[in-house]
Amino acid sequence: MNVLFLGTGAGVPSKQRNVSSVALELLSERGAVWLFDCGEGTQHQILHTTLKPGKIEKIFITHLHGDHIFGLPGLLGSRSFQGAGDPLTIYGPKGLADFIKAALACSKTHLRYPIHVVEGEGGMVFEDEQFRVEALLLEHGLPSYGYRVVEKDKPGTLMASELKAAGVKPGPDYQKLKEGGTVFLEDGTMIKGSDYIGPPKKGKIIAIAGDTRSCPALEELAENADLLIHEATFAQEDRELAYEYYHSTTEEAALLAKKSHVKQLVLTHISARYQGEQIGRLLEEACRIFQNTRIAEDLLRIEIEGLTEEE
Repeated sequence: MNVLFLGTGAGVPSKQRNVSSVALELLSERGAVWLFDCGEGTQHQILHTTLKPGKIEKIFITHLHGDHIFGLPGLLGSRSFQGAGDPLTIYGPKGLADFIKAALACSKTHLRYPIHVVEGEGGMVFEDEQFRVEALLLEHGLPSYGYRVVEKDKPGTLMASELKAAGVKPGPDYQKLKEGGTVFLEDGTMIKGSDYIGPPKKGKIIAIAGDTRSCPALEELAENADLLIHEATFAQEDRELAYEYYHSTTEEAALLAKKSHVKQLVLTHISARYQGEQIGRLLEEACRIFQNTRIAEDLLRIEIEGLTEEE
């Protein structure tokens, strides 16, 4: 499981940063990629990566501001031109379906694969045997949602060495025991699978905040997350601007990470007003409060498995 930042800027593209888009690579887990927001130029950013549009299984839109959705029609069309045939589900606020329908209709774009648009107002938006995804309404100039992606705990591994010591030969019995079944040895000894399976492996939690002011819902979104991806459009010295424009500061994001006991905080949606050494100062502001912080750059990839808790 990896997170790939395709765009990390706020509002408009710049030479250093494209606008918002984050890919959650779930290739080993389900052979798929989930995209969170799709700002203008997202498909151009994808060209600089190994990500395949045909692997995109789901797209989650935080809100309907242009820097988060203007890349969506182009990506949908290119995915079709490239021969992708697998269905695609797109989640987001009310109005998303109208935007997609109008863009495709006006441009006479015909998709060769089915799309399903799910509009909602928060709560559980997706769940299967591997993952659940919850949307939480945040505080912005129009409805904006954060997404909490929870990987369900994985079954423990089979203790093969202990089974061999107990006299169980490798083969079909191992699979039966792994599934929690029971087998009998030649001498009649009963072997229970539950006695030879290690503890469950804790699933990962990824919290992705859309554009937002600091608000109570963020604590629920971020609680005990392995990775919190949070906007930091403004420096702390510009906190009045942040509040006026419904955005957050570096320190607000860091305080949330500390209070919510996350393992790592990654700041994104950085205003183009901050360049060069100013980026370092943004990082310093956050690290004074929460040390395990980094500022995302376009095409940064983070391996979730390797994250460690802040000491």
